[in-house]
Amino acid sequence: MKLARLFASLLPAFALVGCATDSGSVPDIASAPPAQDTVQPFVIAANPLAAQAGMEVLERGGSATDAAVAVQAMLSLVEPQSSGMGGGTFITYYEAASRSVVVYDGRETAPAQASRTMFLDNSGKPLDFRTAVTSGRATGVPGAVAALAMAQGEHGKLPWNSLFGSAIATAQQGFTITPRLGRFLQMGFPQLSVPDAQSYFARPDGTRKQTGDRLANPAYADFLTRLAEQGPDALYRGSTAAKIVQRTREAPLGGTMTMADMAAYKPAKRQPVCGPWHEYKVCVPPPPSSGAAFLQLLGLLERTDIAQRGPDDPQAWYLFAEASRLMYADRDAYFGDGDFVDVPIKGLLDPAYLDQRAKLIGPRAAQDVTAGVPEGVSPPVADKTLEPAGTSHFIVRDRWGNVVSMTTTVESIFGSGRMVDGFFLNNQLTDFSFNPLQPDGSAAPNAVAPGKRPRSSMIPLIMLDKDGNFAGAIGSAGGNSILAYVGKSLVAAVDWGLPMQDALAQPNLIARGNVIGAEVGDFDPAIVEGLAERGITLVPGQGEDSGVHGVLIRDGRVDGGYDPRREGVVLVGER
Repeated sequence: MKLARLFASLLPAFALVGCATDSGSVPDIASAPPAQDTVQPFVIAANPLAAQAGMEVLERGGSATDAAVAVQAMLSLVEPQSSGMGGGTFITYYEAASRSVVVYDGRETAPAQASRTMFLDNSGKPLDFRTAVTSGRATGVPGAVAALAMAQGEHGKLPWNSLFGSAIATAQQGFTITPRLGRFLQMGFPQLSVPDAQSYFARPDGTRKQTGDRLANPAYADFLTRLAEQGPDALYRGSTAAKIVQRTREAPLGGTMTMADMAAYKPAKRQPVCGPWHEYKVCVPPPPSSGAAFLQLLGLLERTDIAQRGPDDPQAWYLFAEASRLMYADRDAYFGDGDFVDVPIKGLLDPAYLDQRAKLIGPRAAQDVTAGVPEGVSPPVADKTLEPAGTSHFIVRDRWGNVVSMTTTVESIFGSGRMVDGFFLNNQLTDFSFNPLQPDGSAAPNAVAPGKRPRSSMIPLIMLDKDGNFAGAIGSAGGNSILAYVGKSLVAAVDWGLPMQDALAQPNLIARGNVIGAEVGDFDPAIVEGLAERGITLVPGQGEDSGVHGVLIRDGRVDGGYDPRREGVVLVGER
């Protein structure tokens, strides 16, 4: 399998990166049998080194899940602000032979001793987020490694211990800090004040590393070596688990995680939520993911004439904004861990309810948007969940047509700022609502509870055609803006017919509540003026935090794209 294409924002900084695989760290394995009736494999990821690690596995005869392990191992090293072995994930997987979709839920869980008031101060008020994010209470039991191990165990073709060579070699040799990572290192994130992060990113003279500096991580190389040899037990039992427990229980605001919590973690294999959209069947993860809310957004948009418009029409962006506001109001009100709360998916996606909600999109922006009340639920409490951006998304297809669409995160930038064995710990528990009670005193849908998974905006999706064949995949980084980023991109690619790369480059617009954030300077002034005439005033948002990666199969051709706001790449191999 030769590399046929490379689309990337390849920067000079990558020229010196230690990206060659150390063949001595990869066990010899038998060659895979020749593939028959194969398709073009591809890897789309936010960092070229990660994509190359995945492609190297595919070229050795690996499956999509094999390659996903290699991609994540490298991302944890070269993009530590976004995801890692100390974080969580949702993996949406398409099996070509059966034309079926399944979801591997690797979302973090709250420790057994967690309480719904753990993010309230002594007076009962929510903690300041900057205080909570670096606290020991912020970290949930990590799930990405366990979910990958489950998926690879069921669908892998290569030995688990052969999937980490590229990341181990790069951690040992070091890599060149890219402009994106370098930019984050110069910003005022509270995580960078945590001693672990300070030490990791320090130069010999004590100043902080920056773009172009070399960064090695021998501790991470040692951990990956043990992970390759021992499997997930290297994380969930033994010395690494003990370090995680100790680090999270330390001040300030130590948590309650135990070794039993670590050992008890189990990823969940779930059925996706699927719904029709145009000629496609769109499949997303169920709660605690917000995937079903995204299906609601597609349903609302399909009840407008946005598809007959285009990116130069302010009415198209107006319709997208108002539909987004309606969707977010419902998402914020009702979504939580489906194992703990009854998320009214059926009611929210009921055609009659969608008709009712779509009628609220008038000629001018609504003064205020509130959650609807689908059949069978009571009016909700106002949501107080905060969801910063610190996430990555990637897509892999192997030669047999199997596909991984995976969104992976440590929650905020650099997670909690605390590190163990060369990787950052997540601060995922701050994805729970800081307002844990309903007006009647009952728990809010996204309140903290022992063993519960916090609500997530991650929505790695897979699209099928009418025959059940793989038709596309997409997902993004960006906290609660993920749904808007992915929605804009799909509308641009499918409704407006833009090539995927052009679709992802369209300006971002995030309409949640009464504040409409956007990449204002990237919009044509006529669009901004047209939106203002319709009652929408755009304010500068955080578009740089999107990280959309998407692909459509158009007439048998791979049309893939990476978010130009990051350092992504699309690698496509030959059949």
